[in-house]
Amino acid sequence: MADGVEKKQGGIRVKVANRSHVQARKKLGRRECQLVTFDLPYLAFYYNQKLLIYRCDESYGEMVAKLKDGLSYVLEEFYPLAGKLGKDEDGAFKVEYDDEIDGVEVLEAGVDDCGEVVGVDDLIEKQDMSFLQELVPYNGVLNLEGLHRPLLAVQLTKLRDGLAIGCAFNHAVLDGTSTWHFMSSWAEICSGPRATVSVPPFHDRTKVRNTRVKLNLSVPSQAQQDGTADANGTHASNGAPEPMLRERVFRFSESAIENIKSKLNSQLSDGVKPFSTFQSLSIHIWRAVTTARQLKPEDPTVFTIFADCRKRVDPPMPDSYFGNLIQAIFTATAAGLLLANQPEFGAGMIQKAIEAHDAKAIDKRNDDWERNPVIFQYKDAGVNCVAVGSSPRFKVYDVDFGWGKPESVRSGLNNKFDGMVYLYPGKSGGKSIDVEISLEGKAMENLEKDHDFLMEVEAAATAQKL
Repeated sequence: MADGVEKKQGGIRVKVANRSHVQARKKLGRRECQLVTFDLPYLAFYYNQKLLIYRCDESYGEMVAKLKDGLSYVLEEFYPLAGKLGKDEDGAFKVEYDDEIDGVEVLEAGVDDCGEVVGVDDLIEKQDMSFLQELVPYNGVLNLEGLHRPLLAVQLTKLRDGLAIGCAFNHAVLDGTSTWHFMSSWAEICSGPRATVSVPPFHDRTKVRNTRVKLNLSVPSQAQQDGTADANGTHASNGAPEPMLRERVFRFSESAIENIKSKLNSQLSDGVKPFSTFQSLSIHIWRAVTTARQLKPEDPTVFTIFADCRKRVDPPMPDSYFGNLIQAIFTATAAGLLLANQPEFGAGMIQKAIEAHDAKAIDKRNDDWERNPVIFQYKDAGVNCVAVGSSPRFKVYDVDFGWGKPESVRSGLNNKFDGMVYLYPGKSGGKSIDVEISLEGKAMENLEKDHDFLMEVEAAATAQKL
């Protein structure tokens, strides 16, 4: 978004008043970090976006100064985010950092809606991220553009009674675990007396995979972005939201989650392994979305999990491993079979797929990919898919920069498609979970009327406004 005013949906206008680059406070010189097999398939995704909305009474100027100062400290440890993508002479991708020229882009902005200054509650009540998209930077920017853009951009938008922090992270450089490790570390420095992070990131990606993969990829033109991608061409897949796509957050209380889990496990035969909370909620979502889509019995449907592999690889990696250490796990069946059988049928498929994805399976996936590299496209998630990213284990509501916990945490429009699901912990705490779903319009309308899915008679209370 260029500096100045842009009119958006519903009369919303965002004005960027200042742009700057924040560098690591300590001089680090030149550093490099090789991208490995876990990172490379995401080069044709878009930047991953997160939006955190805070209610606070500090002055905007004071908050911006505190955030920039904390950012300069945290980048001493998380320096790859202040770099850019590069390629060696053989075409292998890496992160290049030079503290003389690199840094994180920071935008300072204000927002109004039809002339009225926007407040926290005005944003929280908005279900559709399309209204909020100008509060996060780098809409429609491919990870490949990290060859000449910062790998992290931050937009700080002044609200009537608070602040919106929109971040865009290059997904070829880090996954969700690393994203929230960075965010919590940044907040830790801003909110306390520490000038260093308590849990430094682990940067040596070669400990998990040490194969250099040569790729002939370059940033495509806008016309090419509507095409496809492979490791020997220049086209990238288009991950922009599909036409008629709707987004909604469904909030499941702790009691609703326990109800889903206990009901699923109540009919298990002796000796059958109980289903986890994640597996229970997953089949609940998969069956409901399949019903809402009104598929034919013979239509295939795929459930995809972007699973953290830190404890699955051999040797295991620490939680502080900084980079991508995720792989997609797939399971599929016919829509008729999924819905005609009891929920434990589909839950069993999900459970088996997760348990089978061990170190041996991960190595085989990597070996196969290295022999024939293919850059991910959204259709690769599967036909009539439900694809789950993020995790309710991420402590997103603990990201406190010194003025309290966020009122709302959302993902941006980038990398959204029909069937994409993001799971977040519920703001109410405990075992509550927020389920952010993107679906084709008619399917979403059907899902909103599904009382079995919503778990409560007062459906509007579960699918409540943010």
